[in-house]
Order: sequence, then C-alpha cells, then structure tokens
Amino acid sequence: MKPKLLDLFCGAGGCSVGYARAGFEVVGVDIEPQPNYPFEFFRADAMDVAFGLQVDCLIGEIGERYQPGDFVAVHASPPCQAYSSVTGKKNRDNHPDLVGPTRKLLTASGIPYVIENVVGAPLRDPIRLCGSSFALRVRRHRLFESSEFLMSMPCAHGWQTPMFDVYEHGKWIKSPVARVYGLGGGKARESWPEAMGIDWMSDPELAQAIPPAYTEFIGKQLLIACDLPRDKTGEPLPW
Repeated sequence: MKPKLLDLFCGAGGCSVGYARAGFEVVGVDIEPQPNYPFEFFRADAMDVAFGLQVDCLIGEIGERYQPGDFVAVHASPPCQAYSSVTGKKNRDNHPDLVGPTRKLLTASGIPYVIENVVGAPLRDPIRLCGSSFALRVRRHRLFESSEFLMSMPCAHGWQTPMFDVYEHGKWIKSPVARVYGLGGGKARESWPEAMGIDWMSDPELAQAIPPAYTEFIGKQLLIACDLPRDKTGEPLPW
C-alpha cells in the first residue's frame, strides 16, 4: 500500500494525478460532485475536513473510512477567484479568502502540507512553477506554499514558439501557448488536453485545472520530506 495524500478542493484531479504519479495513494475531497475524478472521492466541505484534521477526528462519510493519521501529507487548492487577475476587482471582492484559514487548520494538524494558488495569492514563501519547465504548451504560473522545503524550477519560455491560432483583441494572432481559461480564445481549445497533459477532463474542468506535471515534481520532494521508510531501491515501503 502506498502512503496516502489527502487532496482538498480537488476539482477534477489535476493535482491528484501528479501526486499519484509521484508515488502517493490519493483521496480527493470537494464540495461539488466530481464525476471525472480518477481516484477515491468524497463530496464534503474541504474546510470541514481540514478542521477534522486539526482536532484529529474526521466526520461524515470520509470519517467512516479514514482517520487523520492515515494521511502522511495534505494538498489544498482553495478557490483562487479572490486573487486571480482574470477575475474583475468587483467580482474578486465577492469571493472568499480561504488561504489564511486553510493554512491555520493545516498547520494545526501537524501533517506536512502544500497549498496551491494563483500568482497574487497571499502564500508564504511559495515556489512558482510554469508549464514551460515541463515541456508543456502552457505557462500557467502557479504558486505552491509548503510546510516542507521545496525546490523550484525556472521558467523556460524560450522554446515555446508561436503555433496556436487565437483570436485576441479583435484580430487573429499566433500564440506560443494554448490559452486554457474561460471559453478559450480562437482555435486552440482543441489543443487544451495535450497542452495541459490531461486527457480525462471536460473543457470547463481543464480551464480550472493544474497540470499533473507540477504536483508530480512536488510530490517526489514531499515523499522525501515525509521521511518514509524505504526499500533498497529507494521506493517507499508499504504504509
């Protein structure tokens, strides 16, 4: 059995798949139904589950299956609309700021954690990752805060030469990346799955997703930070 990671605010599972590729068994939690989520899933308020981690007692359906001590790490992706530049200022004010409350609960739990959000979110000493660093045809800069030390990867925009036809500001242009957000400008929408490294989501889910390559990179570091017992080949022993 692999070490378990709890993915809060999991969405359709972009982050979860990356952690699974890194070597974790992932369990997802989201307040909305996620029919395309590829692993074990519980529909619940992620903040309630995070509170349960803090007091060492999970309630509801997930509490019937797991206890906080079953998880060696937690990932959380609180809603980003309060910080996103794509969201107008007036609309940003209408969305909750959950980064601080999430951090408080996860810190109190004592479980190693990662919090992901957009550039501009109030994360503490985060690393920034970019799709160009992982040979993806997106940039999609995202920040990752962790209770553990994480290495970053520099951007590599130079190799992303113009190739996508997109309609922007009233004219067609060649873009070096697929514009994976909103309704998707121009013709590049059909390239979203390949650009993101995701082949199991709908377009609206892709628009909100994190490329699995990001959390595969982070997950491999997190496994080391969790200091799990390993066999002679370096693989984590059954948890």
